[in-house]
Amino acid sequence: MSQSTAVLHYSIDLIRDEARHLIHQGCASRQQPIYILCQYIPAREWAGIECELERNNFLLRDRLGDLVGREDWDND
Repeated sequence: MSQSTAVLHYSIDLIRDEARHLIHQGCASRQQPIYILCQYIPAREWAGIECELERNNFLLRDRLGDLVGREDWDND
């Protein structure tokens, strides 16, 4: 009997949300490279994330700030 494992597909929006969350929590900064995310995402899912990043023209050495884009603050 074989076990099936569910593979979670990470969309670029989900990856961006995860990066924003880590930045807001202080676990990562906007200046760090995107590959810092591999510390927070299970290894079995990382290959799919790399493919999604490549499809959206991001390199692992690009900054998290490039991935999440500009942030607007309402209380400035």
